Amino acid sequence: MKPPMLSVREALNLLLDAARPVTDTERVDTLAANGRVLAEDQLATLDVPCADNTQMDGYAVRAQDCESGSATLRVSQRIPAGTVGQALEAGSAARIFTGALIPPGADAVVMQEQCEAVGDSVTVRHAPRAGEWIRRQGEDVAKGAVILPAGTRLRSQELGLAASVGLAAVPVLRRLRVAVFFTGDELAMPGEPLKPGAIYNSNRFTLRGLLENLGCEFTDYGIVPDTLDATRATLRKAAAGHDLIITSGGVSVGEEDHIKPAVEAEGRLNMWQIAVKPGKPLAFGEVGGAFFIGLPGNPVSSFITFLLFVRPFLLRLQGVTGPVEPRGYSLRADFALPKADRRNEFLRVRVNAAGGLDLFPNQGSGVLTSTVWGDGLVDNPPGQAIAEGDLVRFIPFAELQH
Repeated sequence: MKPPMLSVREALNLLLDAARPVTDTERVDTLAANGRVLAEDQLATLDVPCADNTQMDGYAVRAQDCESGSATLRVSQRIPAGTVGQALEAGSAARIFTGALIPPGADAVVMQEQCEAVGDSVTVRHAPRAGEWIRRQGEDVAKGAVILPAGTRLRSQELGLAASVGLAAVPVLRRLRVAVFFTGDELAMPGEPLKPGAIYNSNRFTLRGLLENLGCEFTDYGIVPDTLDATRATLRKAAAGHDLIITSGGVSVGEEDHIKPAVEAEGRLNMWQIAVKPGKPLAFGEVGGAFFIGLPGNPVSSFITFLLFVRPFLLRLQGVTGPVEPRGYSLRADFALPKADRRNEFLRVRVNAAGGLDLFPNQGSGVLTSTVWGDGLVDNPPGQAIAEGDLVRFIPFAELQH
């Protein structure tokens, strides 16, 4: 009797439980740290803002001088950003520009739209409250606070935060090293003439792009001949110096599918049947100290199983400690799927102008045009039909590829 198929959750848990994050670290310039994973907590070296400053162009005043709502004050000084003003005298105002430090004695800023300047004086047509339009020292970040914990994958906003407290360099975990190769004598590269029965190797381009998006270093061993010896030899080369080996194709049990016996000869292998559509066959194991994942050969199956299983596994290997699974959003299905499938379906859909989801008409596992046309996937549970107007779980491709 065949063992029952694993659910998507069960398969993903098995992968994440097995993940051994890299531990080697290096220090890199913050300017060059995009996509890297922090190896240590990062602390603020100063307060942000470092002193009280203005959020607006306008006039720094004493609030009590403007209680009438129409006070005329002498303009005693001009304070651009990057300069330090003098103490503000009672009955006077300071012309001040966004980001400039609040002069001693001032306790509010009135935006210039509420003021009328004539010569050396200004009429303030507003009664400000103390603290109005002032950014207080340390209100964003306090010196010594943990601003970015270890295990954070750095995006543009994290880089900006690090720079705001003066971190010129950050300690990060080394990049993940991935080896990829592709099996199938029917595969050819674009630019080569197609022999009868041959197809172009689209998976090579898709998987390389996905690995680049995830910041991996990778070695591409190309198309490997459909023989056991060639597959074993490539596995041995790939295991040296890599953290993970990914293959596409050859994970079934036909006579020309050599991945299973090759990995079993060189290491250990689990063959999983997953209740997912498109997809189903997934191989996971180890060869010579490197993890191994074998993806199906059908282009959409390979793409979607990478997004669902390989991406979160890679992020965990990279040292990401936070959530590694994509967020889903509840959107309206502007289509019907009356026939439920026993597997967890991932349907290619597009967001329409009305905010609902349209379904690509051909959901076949070889129809790559659906992945280009679509904005993301509907995660449809096993055994669930969809009626037009139902709320469904939508996962944008933007949540899945970085």
